[in-house]
Amino acid sequence: MTLFRTFLPTTAELWAIASKYRYHHYETTAGIRELSASPSDEHLLEILEDPFRSIDDTAKRLGQAERYLRSRHDRRSVFLTVYTTMTANVQSGIQSGFFTDPEWVREYVITFAEYYRRAAVAFERRDFESVPRPWQLAFAASITGETLVAQDALLGINAHINYDLTHTLTELSIDPDRDTKRTDHDRINEILGRLVDVVQDTLVAVYSALGVSELDELLGSFDEQLAVFGFRQSRQLAWRNAVLCTDVPSKLVQRYVGWRTQAVANGAAHVLLNSWVNARLLQRLRDEEIRGRPLATFYSEMSQWRPVEEG
Repeated sequence: MTLFRTFLPTTAELWAIASKYRYHHYETTAGIRELSASPSDEHLLEILEDPFRSIDDTAKRLGQAERYLRSRHDRRSVFLTVYTTMTANVQSGIQSGFFTDPEWVREYVITFAEYYRRAAVAFERRDFESVPRPWQLAFAASITGETLVAQDALLGINAHINYDLTHTLTELSIDPDRDTKRTDHDRINEILGRLVDVVQDTLVAVYSALGVSELDELLGSFDEQLAVFGFRQSRQLAWRNAVLCTDVPSKLVQRYVGWRTQAVANGAAHVLLNSWVNARLLQRLRDEEIRGRPLATFYSEMSQWRPVEEG
């Protein structure tokens, strides 16, 4: 991979960046103002307040937060259902010898989770200026009831992978033994790619259980939104950004990487919030979610996916 190629955004990234400006009018100001007046949830803060100490601690407390939020019908639990599944899958891969450098992968998982944890704690403490914009959009939309379960899941995935992963790799460092680390990064990408497929199947199962008949139209919408993220076309944005920051350690490059990361993640979030499905189907989905139990169904369907057992 040449440095020149690492500078160039993919088609999917350009689409997301363009969407950032196309939907620049979308704001969470009203929702943030509403949340500012509400008290913090001290039990959630108790679970997530301290930094993660190990991969086992990470998995345990992410699971505690997911169960607690789900018990309160808090839609932030949807992303955590996905995230705890991902963490369990990577844990299984470490134990089975799937990765070449398991110690680096352990640090990868913990560091990655720390970006989510810090964003979640800052948001719950109402310190909104400390919350990255992609997470502001995801958290605020979920709490204020503006979204469907499908959007809750994909907004969180977008913020964590398109935004947090660049910072994770830059903090960890991809050197020395860059080729080995690239191999393990690609293997984690394999897990993320399979997980996105499972999320799509799960969401279709959720709406099927809720009695939504327009599944062909819904499935097509999922594919369109996932393409915006670049999950299917390229999950290498974070690696390319890490290469740039490592090989050209200048402030100008760091600013460019920061802008590109923000623009892609924000743009994908804006697409999810503004052009999910047509108005008729959107209202139908909202009506069925109100009448049904989408969080419980989503958890039940996701729980059936087992982590990989093989190395």
